Amino acid sequence: MTCSVIILNWNGEAILRRYLPSVIQHTQENGVEIVVADNGSTDSSLDFLRTQPVRVIELGNNYGFAEGYNRALEQVDAEYFVLLNSDVEVTAGWLEPLVATLTNN
Repeated sequence: MTCSVIILNWNGEAILRRYLPSVIQHTQENGVEIVVADNGSTDSSLDFLRTQPVRVIELGNNYGFAEGYNRALEQVDAEYFVLLNSDVEVTAGWLEPLVATLTNN
């Protein structure tokens, strides 16, 4: 099983600093990668992301919500995808029930 948790970002350094640590801490399963797709940020988001244990996709422009995610998905190879807003704080065990539901249904 492979799963990519994809977060779209645009000028959200402050939000990433607040919420990304919980995603990193509680998303440690084998076969799972965290991907942050940057939608052409002009703040210091990319500098911050380069210090984090995540895969960064630089889209180069602000493609908006739907196209930004679609462009990111084109660059990710996984069995399952979770599109996660950047302002979500997750807790322990958050991903397992989602993957189990997809696997079993």
